[in-house]
Amino acid sequence: MTTAQAATSTAAARRVRRLPRFLRYRSAQIALAILAFVLLVAILGRFAAPHDPEQQIGVPFATPSGSSLLGKDYLGEDVLSRVLAGGTTVILYGTLATLLAYLIGGAIGLVAGYRGGFTDPTLMRLMDVLLAFPPVILLLLIATGFGSSPAALIAGVVLVQIPSVARILRTATLEVSVCGFVEAAVARGDALWVILRREILPNISGTIVADAGPRLTVSILLVAAVNFLGLGLDPPAPDWSLMISENRAGITVNPWAVIAPAIMIGLLTVSINVIADAVARDRGTSVGVETMRR
Repeated sequence: MTTAQAATSTAAARRVRRLPRFLRYRSAQIALAILAFVLLVAILGRFAAPHDPEQQIGVPFATPSGSSLLGKDYLGEDVLSRVLAGGTTVILYGTLATLLAYLIGGAIGLVAGYRGGFTDPTLMRLMDVLLAFPPVILLLLIATGFGSSPAALIAGVVLVQIPSVARILRTATLEVSVCGFVEAAVARGDALWVILRREILPNISGTIVADAGPRLTVSILLVAAVNFLGLGLDPPAPDWSLMISENRAGITVNPWAVIAPAIMIGLLTVSINVIADAVARDRGTSVGVETMRR
């Protein structure tokens, strides 16, 4: 190997070391590229749309043509334009619902796992009551009672996600709360929220990271399901899940009106899961190496 080749190899190795560890997996690299593409479409797609996504420009369910690459939907609107403009709501509402579920459910799980005694079973029985309702039924009840609105949609998804988040973080907290550093914090007289924030939460971050990917995917699919049932956003708002519901009657005439948004939702959820799996595997490997060193 020449000096130039050795220098190039060394520089490449340094660049690899600078990358997050989970990106050393080829599947994670591909998934990240796909996720970046979907997010780019969701954020900037509206500006690249060839037509107004809410304007009728032709015959309903017209097949693809030069002026409309994916054809028309059930109202004669351009399918490509609606696909380019329809990802914002699914991603935004799913992400916001996941964050709120972790804030509320995480706080419940942390307190229940750390306090124990009467607090733990009381909070967990309340979570069991929510878990007794099938997710879709609970979402339908909320949508029926509060009407079709983004606030009701997000609140419903958050309420569905809170019990499982609380149970997962409670279990992780139970394992950490008996460690010596937590007992030392109690002996110092630290307040409850200080112990939870400084001692317990950083030490269960691996559990949160491993759960976050599938949790976000579930939130996105729940948002899509509610919109598909017609209880979320109101037409003619461009939305991938709403497009599937609106155009399913004409799938044999112009299948792209259903296939295109379904592909975008599939790419989004699969890429998130692959990245989350790579992060979880990497954290597991790191923990194993540290354990061996000790």
